[in-house]
Amino acid sequence: MIFDELTVAILRNAEKEPLFSLAERRRMLEELTAPFKNVRVDIFEGLTVDFAVKVKAKAILRGIRAISDYEYELQMALMNRKLHPELETVFMMPHQKYSYLSSRLVREIARLGGAIEGLVPEIVEQRLKEKLEPAVKLERVRKFKSRKRS
Repeated sequence: MIFDELTVAILRNAEKEPLFSLAERRRMLEELTAPFKNVRVDIFEGLTVDFAVKVKAKAILRGIRAISDYEYELQMALMNRKLHPELETVFMMPHQKYSYLSSRLVREIARLGGAIEGLVPEIVEQRLKEKLEPAVKLERVRKFKSRKRS
């Protein structure tokens, strides 16, 4: 085991418009991490280092899928070290079968009615379908009507 405890921190970012609300994301993450007694889920805003200090974290765990992620994450890690030198950043790589995934890609596939089985946990797949199903049906109706006019 690498860490005794893990806090999954959800950033409240006013610059982004996520598909799921903070509460929805928190509920899904709590459900997914429920089997792990040493994992908790929390929401924060502001600087990650400030949140890490608040929860007495010794390290920030970040995932890197590709070289483009590494460049951004390295920059963030170095800035976090400048802001709080005692806080380490640990990078982990995903399994290769997930290395190409991003929330944007999954959302786009789901929005267009594509299969997302195996790309996300079952609870996320179900919630995506519930949230996007009306939009997917509406899009199909629009396409059908435009073909009939042509």
